[in-house]
Amino acid sequence: MKNNRYVIPDHTTGVRIKGIRKKLNMTQKEFAEFIGVSKPTIERWETQEDGITGPVVTLLEILRRNTKWVEQLSIPERKLKLRLFYMYEDMVCTIIDIDEVSREVRIQNYTDNVQYRAFGIITEPTYEDYEEFIESRCMPRTRDKLKLELNRLGVPFYDPILIIEKTEGRMADDRFWIRLER
Repeated sequence: MKNNRYVIPDHTTGVRIKGIRKKLNMTQKEFAEFIGVSKPTIERWETQEDGITGPVVTLLEILRRNTKWVEQLSIPERKLKLRLFYMYEDMVCTIIDIDEVSREVRIQNYTDNVQYRAFGIITEPTYEDYEEFIESRCMPRTRDKLKLELNRLGVPFYDPILIIEKTEGRMADDRFWIRLER
C-alpha cells in the first residue's frame, strides 16, 4: 500500500489492466485515449509480467471502484447543428448542443457545482434560456458605442455567436470561456 494513508496498491499488473479495460468494454485504443497514453503502451502493459507503477495504479484503482466515471466523462453524440463547450479554465463544465432553426437545446453537465454549469440549476434549458446565456457571454446589446466595438472585432452586426467566435466568450477577470464546434 502507498504511504499507508491510502488504500492504493504499490503496483498493478498487466492482467489487472486488461481486466479493468474489459470491464469498461473498451478496446486497447479506446482505453489508451481515455487514460492519455498510446495504444502501444497499453499493449506493453497488458503483456508485462513485472509490476507496473506510477499514476496509472491510482487511476486503475479509482476505475475499479467506480466504472461509471467513463460514462460520466463521455461526450454525447452530436445530434444538433452547433455545439458549445462551456469551459472553466481547461475543464469542460457543460456541453450545449443547439439547432437555431428548430430552437432545440440539449445539454450535458460535467460538474455537480451549479456555479460552474452554463445554466446553473436548470437541467433542461429552453431556447430562451440559451439566448440569455449566450448574450451574457458577450457585450450587452445596449453597450455604449457598440458599433465601434463590433467593427473592432470585425463583426458586421450584433450576433452573440459571431462575437463568441472572436472573443471565446471571455469576460474580464473571468476564467470561463466558450469553445465553438460547428
